[in-house]
Amino acid sequence: MEPKKAVILLSGGLDSAVTFAFAKEHGYACYALTADYGQRHKIEIERAKEIAGVLGACAHKIVQVDLQAFGGSALTGAIPVPDARTTIGDDSEVPGTYVPARNTVLLSLGLAWAEVLHADAIFIGANYVDYSGYPDCRPEYLEAFQALAKLATKAGTGGQWELKIEAPLLKMSKSRIVKLGKELDLDLSLTSSCYNPDSQGTPCGKCEACVLRRKGFAEAGEDDPTVK
Repeated sequence: MEPKKAVILLSGGLDSAVTFAFAKEHGYACYALTADYGQRHKIEIERAKEIAGVLGACAHKIVQVDLQAFGGSALTGAIPVPDARTTIGDDSEVPGTYVPARNTVLLSLGLAWAEVLHADAIFIGANYVDYSGYPDCRPEYLEAFQALAKLATKAGTGGQWELKIEAPLLKMSKSRIVKLGKELDLDLSLTSSCYNPDSQGTPCGKCEACVLRRKGFAEAGEDDPTVK
């Protein structure tokens, strides 16, 4: 009997790497998909390559899609990356690091590959607890995309295919994610979370991604191997 197949949206960050390891642990044959969308923190693409190799991806595709053409984000335009806000997790204001429609674009790319593979699931490292208030990390968004996947695909409308959008970290704290990564024997030094690293990939320690990551490691009682 063939193993279940899953497309893993792999950014190279902590959450997506733990999600990959989780899917593999649960018996999925994993096909990693990374987007080079013009992000300023391109070191994550190199890290995604390493993670895909270490975790044994069946295949790893790096797809170019130029979201810099639209801008509107500190990650794809000339807007400075903001330091972490005073209140982490406050979703009353979407921060400048939000990339317009990014998860919709990434899930759509994953959906295209998943239909070709006839995969059982798309895994995404979305998190709704220790997160930055992005609207495309909410549970209702992911549920809506799963419904769309059935309506938007030949296999789905033909009743031949039932695809699940899996977000296993959705309701976990960052500290729990760190602990899960350790439980899965994932080398967390391979991951890169910083939105504004230097040319060597050293994290800035000031952006919201860095602050959330360091808070998570501290609360898990672990040292972050990327902090020198």
